[in-house]
Amino acid sequence: MPRSDVRTLLSPIDLGQVHLRNRVFVPGHTTNFGHNNHPTERHAAYHGERARGGVGLIITEGIRVHPTSAGRHISLGSFDDSSIPHYATIAEAVQVHGTRLFAQLLHTGRQASGDATRTAAWSPGITPWAAGTHIPHAMGRDDISTVVNAFGAAARRMRQAGYDGVEIHLGHGHLIEQFLSPFTNTRTDGYGGSPDGRLRFTREVLTEVFARAPGLPVGIRISADEFLPGGLTPPDMVEIVGRLRQEFPLLYVHVSHAAYHGSYSLGTQMADMSFRHAQFRHHAALFKKEFPDLPVLAVCRLDSLPEAADLVAAGEADLVGLARPHIADPYLVRRAEEGRPDDVRSCIACNQGCVGRLEASLPIACVVNPEVGAEREWADVRAALSAPAGHAPARRVLVVGGGPAGMEAALSAHRAGYEVTLTEAGPALGGGISVAATVPGRERLGLMVADLARELGACAVDVRLAERVTADALLPGGRLDGFDDVVVATGARPGKRELPGGPPVFDILEAITALGDPHSPLRGTVLVRDDQGTWAAASVAERLARDGARVHMLSPTASFASKITTYSKLALTSRLGELGIRSHLMRDVAAAHEDTVVLRDTLCGHTEELTGVTAIVDVGLPVADDGLFRALDARDDAPRVHVVGDANAPRTALEAVYEGRLAGTFLTDAVTGAGLLTRTH
Repeated sequence: MPRSDVRTLLSPIDLGQVHLRNRVFVPGHTTNFGHNNHPTERHAAYHGERARGGVGLIITEGIRVHPTSAGRHISLGSFDDSSIPHYATIAEAVQVHGTRLFAQLLHTGRQASGDATRTAAWSPGITPWAAGTHIPHAMGRDDISTVVNAFGAAARRMRQAGYDGVEIHLGHGHLIEQFLSPFTNTRTDGYGGSPDGRLRFTREVLTEVFARAPGLPVGIRISADEFLPGGLTPPDMVEIVGRLRQEFPLLYVHVSHAAYHGSYSLGTQMADMSFRHAQFRHHAALFKKEFPDLPVLAVCRLDSLPEAADLVAAGEADLVGLARPHIADPYLVRRAEEGRPDDVRSCIACNQGCVGRLEASLPIACVVNPEVGAEREWADVRAALSAPAGHAPARRVLVVGGGPAGMEAALSAHRAGYEVTLTEAGPALGGGISVAATVPGRERLGLMVADLARELGACAVDVRLAERVTADALLPGGRLDGFDDVVVATGARPGKRELPGGPPVFDILEAITALGDPHSPLRGTVLVRDDQGTWAAASVAERLARDGARVHMLSPTASFASKITTYSKLALTSRLGELGIRSHLMRDVAAAHEDTVVLRDTLCGHTEELTGVTAIVDVGLPVADDGLFRALDARDDAPRVHVVGDANAPRTALEAVYEGRLAGTFLTDAVTGAGLLTRTH
């Protein structure tokens, strides 16, 4: 769409008495930055940076209103008045930049894991959110009263902390939605049994919030569709919102979708790059059509400001929320205001650092933005580098390898004041990420390469393509003699195990290259051996099946795609199941002959045969391509050497970009870099 349409987003809007400088907001998203369920200085720096970046409104991550929803101490909660000063600190950090701040209040209900707190999850009934998870406690009347009071008390505290409003979370399968939904609420008392009974808990919560925090603006967040058989549908939610509007002065409706349920539904909540941009925009449009005078907030996979502006221009929403894009680049709005919309680091919707780390109870990170969660520390670093005494000594730096780690290292070293040369053995920058981006459904990976290449092109880094560097060339008298530091970012080689006498074997790169070949044996019956549990095997298997292959996926472990976040995996497995892909867990290859592969059970050793196999894709463990590092490390007369990314140890782009940023910035002060890394994990 025309870039001029972005100006629509930059126009001010009033939500009741709350004036916003523009129509862009950062929706609530968990960070795991908390301590003892209180927000921390990391929250203040994180949200303050996005406020500095120009966004009109920030809505906090879900603030649990009662300890039975806490889950872990790194989540946010407001259980007593001791939390007020902590939340006030966040308000001060945000509002000083002209951005408004709302607190999102919720109780997660049955999915609140009690492992850390040794508490039972609370819910209308006793059905777990997924197979194998905790059985919740079916709430009694006193329990319900306790939570209702907790919502009111938390709202009162947010008003005392200086917040501009609160958002009551009625969606995403959390506790209030569990009462609203006939899928989860099978009660026969006054809190269930009919639409009016299921709405009772919501009414009581809102009544308490308005009573305990008079004058505080209140909006609601909903799931327009639970995507569950027998669950809430868009017409149901239109009716619910209509009834609530008649009783309460709601400031807005924030329209999301999905329920926290172990199925495809949860896979849509933070839709990854496998989904289309703005795939769920019709939900916001429905509510804007039904309630034209009620401000509607739209969210989910709005990837950029120009794309999000289309919803406002079409009259489908009044405000647009971009969470992951603001994680990737806090300055989205400011760059647009300054006429530099192409200077952003694009969110690639990979769900790797922002969502994947949450499941491991780690603070969020970002593949394309290594500074997430350490905004204050990195600001101090940049200030020190820009100070007259902080300029780096004149050093010549050679970065070998043009993948994400190498590109980030070259950019960071240049910004630290060094003279930088970047060499890449291939004809183009990008490394293995560029290859992965050619797999349909994974194209957004290419945005990371494009952004890094654009930044390199705009600065004085000498980029040399199709140039292979050897250790001899860097030693005294060699053609590349004279560099003070060498950053080795040469990546890794894919693993591949040949099976003599069996079907042809492709490593992952060979398989990707052959995807478009209609005569390839990959169009028949294909066995994908997955020793990594990452998108490498899953994305290729999906594409092969879509091209007509009969695909079997084999893993030596008991878990399928173990390194893919649950949010993405639930949508992935739904697609793979529809394509007829067969899984073989706890299996390995024992032998192969002609078109037969013998599978061995890794538990008991039992074998079985898979016949008619035309090809095998071996996604084995990659091997660091660290020969240059080893050769230089062994010489006393070599330049100082640093190794980053997969050449250091094969992992993911998240670690590669992060190590590139650290290495380039701290070439002469590795101790400081290590300290920064330690503090922000």
